[in-house]
Amino acid sequence: MSFSESSNRAHVIAQALPYMQRYDDRRVVVKYGGNAMGDDSLSRAFARDITLLRQSGVHPVVVHGGGPQIGSMLDRLNIKSEFKGGLRVTDQATVEVVEMVLAGSINKGIVASINREGGRAVGLCGKDGDMVTARKLHRKHRDPDSKIEEVLDLGFVGEPEAVNAKVLELILERDLIPVVAPVAPGRDGATYNINADTFAGAIAGSLNAKRLLFLTDVPGVLDKDGKLIKQLTRAGARALIEDGTISGGMIPKVETCLEALEQGVEGVVIVDGKVAHAVLLELFTDHGAGTLIVP
Repeated sequence: MSFSESSNRAHVIAQALPYMQRYDDRRVVVKYGGNAMGDDSLSRAFARDITLLRQSGVHPVVVHGGGPQIGSMLDRLNIKSEFKGGLRVTDQATVEVVEMVLAGSINKGIVASINREGGRAVGLCGKDGDMVTARKLHRKHRDPDSKIEEVLDLGFVGEPEAVNAKVLELILERDLIPVVAPVAPGRDGATYNINADTFAGAIAGSLNAKRLLFLTDVPGVLDKDGKLIKQLTRAGARALIEDGTISGGMIPKVETCLEALEQGVEGVVIVDGKVAHAVLLELFTDHGAGTLIVP
């Protein structure tokens, strides 16, 4: 490496110092999923980002999804899926596969990736340390023809009812990196599959996180001209939902962001996970890598 290249690297690191100081000893929750999870190059970049955050004094917590991998395993096991209102019904056989894939192969794969980059990650799910208690999720669906609204029974699909962050606190105090799968028990003793975005929001709220980052397959929230909106307030986000600028699958993601803010998270970012080192770009540079939503 030439002196010029070394000098440029030193300059980049020096520019990051104010941002490192901003997040020093603070908690940052990162929801990891989408294309960033399936691409080997992006996966390694993510693992390096998380390791660097911990080395820089930040306390990262990773919450991950795994929908495509679950679907692949169900196909391999010849378990047929039922859908209601466009949503997958999770029966007993399916939830067993969900737990095996999320809390097993995916979780341990992410842990191993971070550890290979020099981090010290540990794998968990909502069952560990009585971390998350779930309740059955009830979804309403309006038939487009009859206009009749019905409550859908999606089986073992849940949402967080309570979060006990004690086990996460203990792990973070030991300078370890928790990697958490969104599976949790209900008070009825059943195991529930929880949407990873919702799960990450509940975890971030319980930890009073400085930031919650959602790694997605889109650049962030776009305006009606398709241009990225760099920052929004809660009121601004609600207005964009009402006027239709925020629509489709982005609505539940933004609503999860707003719920996390209400639970005490200082800021939530929808980040383009297809960009290498998106986490570092968002936290340690002026440019960011998505849409920041603040109170």
